[in-house]
Amino acid sequence: MEEKQREENLMDSDSKESMRYYKEAYERERQKSRVLAAKLADAQGRAADLEQKLGRIKGSIFWRLSKPLRSAVHWVQRTKERLGYYGSVKGVLRKLDAKRIEKKARASHGTASFPGPEEAKRQRETVFPKKIKISILVPLYNTPKKFLTDAIDSVLAQTYENWELCLTDDSDAEHAYVEQMCREYAAKDDRIRYKRHERSGGIAGNTNFCLSLATGEYIGLFDHDDVLHPSVLYEYMKAICEQDADYIYCDEATFHGNSIDHMITLHFKPDFAIDNLRANNYICHFSVFDRKLLEGTELFRPQFNGSQDHDMILRLTAQAKHIVHIPKLLYYWRSHKGSVAADLNAKAYCIAAGKGAVADHLQSLGYENFEITSTKAFDTIYRIRYEVQGNPLISIVIPNKDHYEDLKRCITSIIEKSSYDNYEIIVVENNSTDDEIFRYYEELRKNSQVRIVTYEGDFNYSRINNFGVSKARGEYLLLLNNDTEVITLDWMEELLMYAQREDVGAVGAKLYYPDKTIQHAGVVIGLGAHRTAGHTHYRVSSNNLGYMGRLCYVQNMTAVTGACLMIKKKIYDELGGLDESFAVSLNDVDFCLRIREAGYLNVFTPFAELYHYESASRGSDAEGERAERYNEESERFREKWRKILESGDPYYNPNFSLDRSDFALKIQV
Repeated sequence: MEEKQREENLMDSDSKESMRYYKEAYERERQKSRVLAAKLADAQGRAADLEQKLGRIKGSIFWRLSKPLRSAVHWVQRTKERLGYYGSVKGVLRKLDAKRIEKKARASHGTASFPGPEEAKRQRETVFPKKIKISILVPLYNTPKKFLTDAIDSVLAQTYENWELCLTDDSDAEHAYVEQMCREYAAKDDRIRYKRHERSGGIAGNTNFCLSLATGEYIGLFDHDDVLHPSVLYEYMKAICEQDADYIYCDEATFHGNSIDHMITLHFKPDFAIDNLRANNYICHFSVFDRKLLEGTELFRPQFNGSQDHDMILRLTAQAKHIVHIPKLLYYWRSHKGSVAADLNAKAYCIAAGKGAVADHLQSLGYENFEITSTKAFDTIYRIRYEVQGNPLISIVIPNKDHYEDLKRCITSIIEKSSYDNYEIIVVENNSTDDEIFRYYEELRKNSQVRIVTYEGDFNYSRINNFGVSKARGEYLLLLNNDTEVITLDWMEELLMYAQREDVGAVGAKLYYPDKTIQHAGVVIGLGAHRTAGHTHYRVSSNNLGYMGRLCYVQNMTAVTGACLMIKKKIYDELGGLDESFAVSLNDVDFCLRIREAGYLNVFTPFAELYHYESASRGSDAEGERAERYNEESERFREKWRKILESGDPYYNPNFSLDRSDFALKIQV
């Protein structure tokens, strides 16, 4: 009886504790809702006021008389946006130059990149240390004669000859020629295997049936209407033998008509990047992998028909130990009526299947309560919202010297626009002299979420931030420049949802200049005149989707800017913070490289947006002492990271020029 009473008391105690926990959580959420409601009401009030003022302006005689002039101005603005950058003469010339470079660069791809007779002979006669047969799977369905001939002939032309071509046919009676053609090819070359697939199972069922014919150690997936580069299997065998690759993919192009030289889009991809892959099946073609990766799992799963390859790639790369990207254009994806390459909307079910594949992948890793939506780039490029765990304190560290207006704009935007409320702001005062800024500090001290700490010493961005971090109480740090201004309300949540992941180090935001051109969308090492690091998509319009939609989805980057960077405090402390020998420049890039060296991913999200009035607080690095200091720090950076720089940025394809930030192709010499 006493035992039972004790159990009931314990249960009561647990219940009370649970009730208290949920009550506190409920109160926190209710308080947050009240704060957001107040902000929304304030914003609506201001919007109504502005709407009223606009109505008075539009009702004026001047507004009606100025219509022709306004139409002309709007036309100029739209033209500027289409041209990108500033839309100035300089911008036009830059765009024309980019087109000239791309046209010249394209000439080195396509059939021009095929090996000549001597090189083809050398590749065929190469003896590799491993004996690997690659089984190429091609599910067929009503394939046009020309497409089928091109596809099979491109396999027969391979310079690596230890392959087998497995063809399984789902074609209807009206396309009986498919069987006849395949049997004719198989009669001439015993490496070609053909079989009818009598059961309807869509692309997944037909491909799985095709796998049953395969006897190779590695499996390759090839669409029935596409074309392979003659050296693709040779390049893949090199990767298998030299890098122990168990999953390989390459760059690809879409083409139209009867020649692969009629290229529409050249897709030069990054090395393996898990966040890119979750948001966008950038790997796509041409996947070849060790058959052992399929142990315990299916090749294609019927429930993901339409996006079965995305599902497969997510599953197999999660098992692979050595994923290798061959940065060469070795696969040609034919664009024709009804093909996915021509129009994703032609197969709308792909969108739902793709979201389902990503959801299944995330659930298999233990993620819950996430949301997957399509982006403005393409319906099959996704935005993933992870659940923010708990309500951790974020310490926002802002170095400052004078610049009252910049700091006030920055802090006011944080307080008024942020939907996340559990933060502290640490302003690190450094040698200010203006009375105005000290009066503002006194005003800020009235806010319990803001602290002013003083760093006494010469300007050293790294040392000032490290000092500010030493005063931080938060579990997460947010390094923020004083010349930034919040745009998106959930910017902190967007950064936090990635910073909370165990595999992530630094998380960076999308930053704009006041004219809404891009200041930061991720950092590439080796980019720019100093060959240290540079920002991609620099000065591109905010409306631009970016190279292959890359301004519209979260992706892995080698580095992100310290102007807005979130990271766990424990990682910051483990790495010793910013390197104080980089007093002004490249300290953030150096820090991100050390983060990556420690085994973490760095992430750029375009969904956390801020303005960045760059260099407003300290001027330009291009003149006088600043230029000398930048050159000295650049030299030290190049020496410290020499081997990494020589290897190239894994998230920036080596076919891109390091002289430009707009993904212009490098002209092959």
